[in-house]
Amino acid sequence: MSKRVLVAPLHWGLGHASRCVPIIKDQLAMGNEVIISAEGGPKALLQEHFPNCKFSHIPFVPITYPVDGNMVRHLMHNGLLLLKSIWKEHKLLQAFVREEQIDLVISDSRFGLWSKKVPSIFISHQIHIKSPVFERLINRFNRWVMDRYSEVWIPDFEKAPGLAGELSHPKHLPKNAKYIGPLSRFNSGSRGQSTEAWDLVAIVSGPEPQRSIFEAEVTRDCIEKNLRALILKGKPEKKEEQSIDEIQVRNHLADDEMVAALSNSNRIVSRSGYSTIMDLHALGLKAEYYPTPGQTEQEYLALLHSADPITSKHT
Repeated sequence: MSKRVLVAPLHWGLGHASRCVPIIKDQLAMGNEVIISAEGGPKALLQEHFPNCKFSHIPFVPITYPVDGNMVRHLMHNGLLLLKSIWKEHKLLQAFVREEQIDLVISDSRFGLWSKKVPSIFISHQIHIKSPVFERLINRFNRWVMDRYSEVWIPDFEKAPGLAGELSHPKHLPKNAKYIGPLSRFNSGSRGQSTEAWDLVAIVSGPEPQRSIFEAEVTRDCIEKNLRALILKGKPEKKEEQSIDEIQVRNHLADDEMVAALSNSNRIVSRSGYSTIMDLHALGLKAEYYPTPGQTEQEYLALLHSADPITSKHT
């Protein structure tokens, strides 16, 4: 019997929405009806892939990024607001499940979207969260959240270190957790056809203001070195383009165009977001990773993949 499935990615750049693409494809292939909760860039990306799906929106408090890069202090100062937001979205979900007759909830890193009425699944590679302070307390809360869900899906290889290392391979795995393998919207081993070759392709998506800071740094470096470069801003909801000397700046590329550009570049630079790591692994490509300052997850992943940015041991 067909199910009505709610899929809700976290609004934090495009990564969480991007890795939901194969999840949604699987649900549709099973004959289920998928309702997607997203807005802004994530909504634009998912509408591109699933124009026939119904889109809705369960409100949340947008996660902002501090200008000084001190994410831990920022979250501590906004901790109460974050907790209220989690509880509010949990309450809103209950009404949504009832009104839309939802049979299954799949939440990608949205903490409050569990339900006691229907099965709910939490997708996360951060089973263990690294933090310079209060790490034990933070992980106790993280486990509390995961315990609310029917299942926890870990998008990584079961065999350590996988692609996320200690983040996805903690000493003690939650009883309701299972590894489902890396998730990417790109087909494994695919290569795009392109007549253009690039000295450098930069993927600069992510939360503001650090996304724009990174874009400015990459642009300046490309101008100084006179590189023929393509900068991808990760903004599918915006259509304008621009050129600066030998640099093309694009808000977004369709999947086949992006694969072609990445495959025909001498260098790829990117933030060390986990979804990007999974995408490049699927394509068999390497990148130079630059973590978002103060984001301990990206700092760890950049270090993990620094010797060989995309491991080949699992291919």
